Amino acid sequence: MTDLDLSADPVELTAALVDVPSVSGEEAAIADAVETALRRQAGHLEIVRNGNAVLARTNLGRPGRVVLAGHLDTVPVNGNLPLRRTGSGPDQVLHGCGTVDMKGGDAVLLGLAAGCVSPRLDLTFVFYDCEEVDASRNGLTRIERELPDWLDGDLAVVAEPSNAVVEAGCQGTMRVEVTTTGRRAHTARAWMGENAIHGAAEILRRLAEYEPRRVDIDGCEYREGLQAVSVTGGVAGNVVPDSCVITVNHRFAPDRSVADAEGHLRSVFEGFEVRVVDRASGALPGLGEPAARELVEAAGGTPVAKLGWTDVARFAARGMPAVNFGPGDPTLAHTREEHIRAADITRCADVLRRYLA
Repeated sequence: MTDLDLSADPVELTAALVDVPSVSGEEAAIADAVETALRRQAGHLEIVRNGNAVLARTNLGRPGRVVLAGHLDTVPVNGNLPLRRTGSGPDQVLHGCGTVDMKGGDAVLLGLAAGCVSPRLDLTFVFYDCEEVDASRNGLTRIERELPDWLDGDLAVVAEPSNAVVEAGCQGTMRVEVTTTGRRAHTARAWMGENAIHGAAEILRRLAEYEPRRVDIDGCEYREGLQAVSVTGGVAGNVVPDSCVITVNHRFAPDRSVADAEGHLRSVFEGFEVRVVDRASGALPGLGEPAARELVEAAGGTPVAKLGWTDVARFAARGMPAVNFGPGDPTLAHTREEHIRAADITRCADVLRRYLA
């Protein structure tokens, strides 16, 4: 089992975590290492193991509580392990699977868990499994069911990569199937049928002409989107098809509920059969809440909207303001070229230490 030194420079701790492969569903080794390190080096924390998630918290009776969360799993390795380094000092770059998404963030949180022994607020650390796969397998789903009080607090900080700036809230997402129907016929007698694929032209026209909203909430601009992501149709090479399904993904600003988003899509595709196949609420930024405002002040700069869905939505659904704040460029997540700057890791660790201490 890998020995983790939680007092080490968070850049070095990131490197150690990256070299423990932890593809979704295979997090036992990294969870064992995290649990062992916390039990040996953070005796001031209450620690619980839940599946391949490790939870730790202070119980100091402080006037508020911050939940800091990071997932331990990665997408499948793509020829980008073991870790590789370029540059040196503050210009050093770590290359490898999980550097950005999100072992750099995990390293920052682990260092805080061990080193921040007398914070001004109580702290809960949640290192969880299976974030990169179906929501039903996400470790937070299990924790919310079995240990819900461990997710309660006044602010949630999810250490997803955010270029070391505060990304507030997140977009909601919905996927629908829009179906056209026709009548089958032999292509030699096509006039006897009705081509459902041809009938999809109107759906595609509406998508091409659609103008997505830009919504300002708490000074953060959320840009919506509506995109066809797949087309399914056809029976055989000599048959006029009687069905065509266009799958559409909608990213919507968090001022809309799931029900609002569904109603909007049914309006856009009026006259067609619309079936919702996936949905997730967004999260309002909540930057007016004191705990969130103080973090923004500690981080400096201007917070931005999270353009995408993250687990901050799970915390927001519990009535908490929630933000993303972690090292690394999110556009590099899941790529073979995934890499993270040492300076980003150091900055995030410094900001959170200053905010909490």
